[in-house]
Amino acid sequence: MPFEADLAHALDRTADSLDPDLTTFVSGAVERGRSRRRRRTAGVIAGVTAGVGACACAVVAATGLAFPGALPGLHPAGSDIEPAAHAAPRSAITDTQMIKALELTFPGGRFSQETGQSNNPSDPSGGMVAMGSLVVDDGGGASSVGVSAVRLKLPLRDGDGLSCEQTKPARAAGDTCTLSELPSSAAIPGGAVVMSEEIAAKHPAGVDAAHRWTVTVTLKSTGAQLQMVQWNSAGGFGASEVPKPTRAAPPLSQQQAVAALTGATWAPILAALG
Repeated sequence: MPFEADLAHALDRTADSLDPDLTTFVSGAVERGRSRRRRRTAGVIAGVTAGVGACACAVVAATGLAFPGALPGLHPAGSDIEPAAHAAPRSAITDTQMIKALELTFPGGRFSQETGQSNNPSDPSGGMVAMGSLVVDDGGGASSVGVSAVRLKLPLRDGDGLSCEQTKPARAAGDTCTLSELPSSAAIPGGAVVMSEEIAAKHPAGVDAAHRWTVTVTLKSTGAQLQMVQWNSAGGFGASEVPKPTRAAPPLSQQQAVAALTGATWAPILAALG
């Protein structure tokens, strides 16, 4: 699959907002297995639109999600969040599995720009992050959506998807981040930590720009982590462009996203991770 997916998710977790030249990030594709994950979500989706993808571990040549990316757990300069350590997944997850799970998450939707990334448990240098991204139109407008799958080392500690604490740089006015927990159940034995964010793309004052919504679910018992990124936009993530909204809200609410990631569709992916 295109490596833009790599970049996409890389940038996706690398920055809190769409910073400079994503086009460069996206087009400078890196070798599979090299980078992909920086900090959260500016990208998975952005990349999807520009023909990219989303979540990874090491920025490749200055990339990211077409969306963010850097070595697992690395965070952008100025970030005061602890880096998260990663562990090899229990078994392989293919790009096809990730894309199929995404399609099943939006039944009845029309899909385009599908990209994916497989992980390789036997060779960490080949990638410990699996990901899938696409543009979905559920009848309410096109939306770039991506999900990444990775496993964190236990015991869990503050880091990617586990802490909203960020003072450098400070979150922009209107951006939100909340943490919550899910109790232990048959679907998520041991419970889970949930981080939900809404971030506006950077844009000149007075310009109507898109938002991204990120939901990260981390299982306490295994460290398995799924991150879903949704944009209310399907394009316009270039260096000189401001992503334009194609709808008022993402296809799934934050609560629906959590339910999807902890439901039957993504259960095989969580099991493969840990």
